[in-house]
Amino acid sequence: MNFTTEAATREPDAEVMAAGAQIQSWDRPSRRRVPRYALQTPLDVMVLRSGVPDTFPGRSVNLGEGGVAAVVAGELLPGEAVAIELWLPLAGDALRTRALVKHHDKLWSGMEFVALSADQRAALRDWAEAAQAEAPLQTGAAVSPEGGKGSESGGSGNTPLPPQRARGRAWVFLVLLAAIVAGAWWWHWNRGWKELESRLEGEKVTPIQPQAHVAGDIMEKMVIHRVDPDYPAAARPENLQGVIVLDVVVGQDGSVLDMHPRNGPDVLAQAAMEALRWWRFEPYRVDGQPVIVETTVAVEFKP
Repeated sequence: MNFTTEAATREPDAEVMAAGAQIQSWDRPSRRRVPRYALQTPLDVMVLRSGVPDTFPGRSVNLGEGGVAAVVAGELLPGEAVAIELWLPLAGDALRTRALVKHHDKLWSGMEFVALSADQRAALRDWAEAAQAEAPLQTGAAVSPEGGKGSESGGSGNTPLPPQRARGRAWVFLVLLAAIVAGAWWWHWNRGWKELESRLEGEKVTPIQPQAHVAGDIMEKMVIHRVDPDYPAAARPENLQGVIVLDVVVGQDGSVLDMHPRNGPDVLAQAAMEALRWWRFEPYRVDGQPVIVETTVAVEFKP
């Protein structure tokens, strides 16, 4: 992996937010347009403050393609940009993406994904649906009634229920109780998200504005954390290879705020961006002050 010396000229994508950026105002009903799943899985949340990365472990409580609610062992600030590594046990892999903290209270956090690719959305949806399908509780279970009533030989009317029928009634009771609890929890969760969204009215998005263009060879010397990309399995049938050139925006804290591939197959460009979003640089300074800079990175792929 190497850097090019060409300075980038592209205007940054205004949809990607820097750390501390504000959230766009919202005057319509709840933004939730995709399902969320009440599933638990380990995750790590990384946040950069004063150029120093902190990683907090946690576990999800509720997640979907739009975001995740989690219990995180650390203090997060609403509006703060974070990186999330979410472990998908059934998929056997980790999902890495960026998110925006929308709420944090007593270790409970609500985070909205801001850089989830189409492949990541599909993987997250497939894993969540598969995990729910393997849940032990079958809410549609039914109990078959017994065919007879009492004893045909004239037994007493106080004859106890057969063990199988008693267990059936107990199972129906447990299913109903679980459905009531799940419904109450889901109502409470939806209400909480709507309340969080209502607090965002009046806030606006601040686009990223690079303050300097820096050559790639200069920024290469300032890398403090590098993640090498994996060669994607989807590229092996065609034996794809080459150099992917990306325009990159680096924030005041040294994190990668935005990137855009200039060339190459989409499968290689996506793999390059998935690795590059975890890079960290020393803050670039102008007159002693850290600034947002734009540069160019080249990533080479070989089968």
